Amino acid sequence: MPFDLSDIIKDVKKHIKTPLGIHAHNDSECAVANSLMAVSLGIVQVQGTINGFGERCGNANLCSIIPAMQLKMHKESVSGEKLKKLRELSRYVYELANFSPSKHQPYVGNSAFAHKGGVHVSAIQRHPETYEHLRPELVGNSTRVLVSDLSGRANILAKAEEFQINLDSKDPVTLEILDNIKEMENRGYQFEGAEASFELLMKRALGTHKKFFSVIGFRVIDEKRHEDQKMISEATIMVKVGGKVEHTAAEGNGPVNALDNAIRKALEKFYPRLKEVKLLDYKVRVLPAGQGTASAIRVLIESGDKQSRWGTVGVSDNIIDASYQALIDCIEFKLHKDEENEASRK
Repeated sequence: MPFDLSDIIKDVKKHIKTPLGIHAHNDSECAVANSLMAVSLGIVQVQGTINGFGERCGNANLCSIIPAMQLKMHKESVSGEKLKKLRELSRYVYELANFSPSKHQPYVGNSAFAHKGGVHVSAIQRHPETYEHLRPELVGNSTRVLVSDLSGRANILAKAEEFQINLDSKDPVTLEILDNIKEMENRGYQFEGAEASFELLMKRALGTHKKFFSVIGFRVIDEKRHEDQKMISEATIMVKVGGKVEHTAAEGNGPVNALDNAIRKALEKFYPRLKEVKLLDYKVRVLPAGQGTASAIRVLIESGDKQSRWGTVGVSDNIIDASYQALIDCIEFKLHKDEENEASRK
């Protein structure tokens, strides 16, 4: 334990004059604390791993130790410019290890500087240090404002600023968006992991949402032809782009994948950049209603291209419909993002 380590190090230093290092494991969740305690007692070498990867419960997490030494203990170990790449390094190692990044990881996680309650958001807009122990930009992270039923006007305005959408606190649209969010969350929507759907919601309320295409209709068929064979999933969809109607079908590994493939197949001839989009994560949550298999479903989809990642959400008592909503938001967000990037380059 950290309070035992002090006496141990002092005793060892009486007998060994060679400069000492520390190699801590995280079996009791004290690896970072013990490493920092050792540094404070004159230890000159700290061993650890990026993201704390290691045997059993892991090794000392350098993504916590480095900024704590640098910014809390004022012991410089890397330059400020390198420290700003800490989150990028953390994500790179997660990618190499084929692990999903921990959003709750201190300093570098997505939730490390995330705020949801309206009072929190209002406070950090005035004085960030009231709820943030350091400026997230120092470690390559950023402040995130989450939108939920705890949201106030400050959340909506902060998100609008993040998306470069002009809103005023007295604008009736702000209250309309807030009411829409609370009504949708009562139905099971969740925008904390679906900020792309929230941005589209704001644009629809402001009348700035562009309709790139419309879906006339779709059908999904699951079929098992023989008892010992895999299910076959096929989706058929009809979309309208401008004055042209595209009617196409595609198979997939399950009904949602088939629907995703059919939507892309229909739209890629009009919008080739959709080929860049990858579906990175798919989460299904049964909403508590006590109705068993008739319960409502919330689907959260994380997608990405070469530049960024974004999340979308859909809610329905039909899992295909909920997935369809999230898939359509994913594609619409990509098309909006590309158009805005193109306009900024001009």
